[in-house]
Amino acid sequence: MRSTAHRLVIAAFSSALLAAAVLHAQAPSAPANSSSQSAVAPAAIEHAIDLAAKGQCHEALPPLRKSLSRIADKDLKYRAAMAVAKCAMSLDQAEPALQALLLLNRDFPNDPEVLYITTHYYSQLATRTTQHLVAVAPQSPQAHELDAEGLESQERWDEAAAEYRAILAQNPNLPGIHYRLGRVALAKSNSPGGSDDAKEEFEAELKIDPTNAASEFWLGEIARRAGQWDEALAHFSQAAKLDPSFAEAYLAQGMTFSATEKFSEAVSPLERYVKMVPEDPTGHYQLAIAYARTNRKDDAAREMSIQRQLTEKNPATRSSPNGAAPQ
Repeated sequence: MRSTAHRLVIAAFSSALLAAAVLHAQAPSAPANSSSQSAVAPAAIEHAIDLAAKGQCHEALPPLRKSLSRIADKDLKYRAAMAVAKCAMSLDQAEPALQALLLLNRDFPNDPEVLYITTHYYSQLATRTTQHLVAVAPQSPQAHELDAEGLESQERWDEAAAEYRAILAQNPNLPGIHYRLGRVALAKSNSPGGSDDAKEEFEAELKIDPTNAASEFWLGEIARRAGQWDEALAHFSQAAKLDPSFAEAYLAQGMTFSATEKFSEAVSPLERYVKMVPEDPTGHYQLAIAYARTNRKDDAAREMSIQRQLTEKNPATRSSPNGAAPQ
């Protein structure tokens, strides 16, 4: 059986990737006119890179960090950033490591080695952060939640639910926990009462956090699967109102309108969905149906053509189109 710490690492890894992606999106672009900055002697950088290669990171890291943003030569910048990332990780310095990884992913986004070390180092950072959390606050709600998420990733639903309920026993009004329990119940929905249990959890979550758009969405999805169209639409509409960027809520709205043959009403949310997620063939397929049933033949043909092109690029999407849903 895997240890608690190992399960926490599994859960924390995805969180680290998400956090890094946000940082990447927020990272400042390279200066438009770097010539205005003082030049960096290539020989000094080469020397620091050589020190890093020899494991002398205490000596190599300071000059590399100081000069990294002012290196003009692309190859030299690549090797210097790699050295910064390597040394920062070996010295357990997260900030310079992340800065170097962000630079590498910005300037060399398709380089296989960059992608490899990014995955490798983010995994290490997640591991270290998780170990620190377990060491300083092993009984905290956060530690239990990470453990539960790790159990979820292994589809150990009963154990994950037990962890979430242990959190609620100590913190009954902690936001997000009833939502996670609802997701666990849905994952077990082939068991008797699974959907009913999930519905209770999502409703309980909304009593604690009325702004939880994901809970509204899942209440709508449960209602849609049961053919309760008006209830489903009410929840999907509320989810979109709470979070206008919630793309799946618009897709679900459109599909629900289509299911009740209200094709003219389906067009608007489906159009919004394909603008938000243009690479998803499901949206184009559903929109093509709505266009066809509202006598917009040319628009329907265009959307079906897009849908075919997307499915040819990604054979995994060739199964019968259906709704996407948040995790």
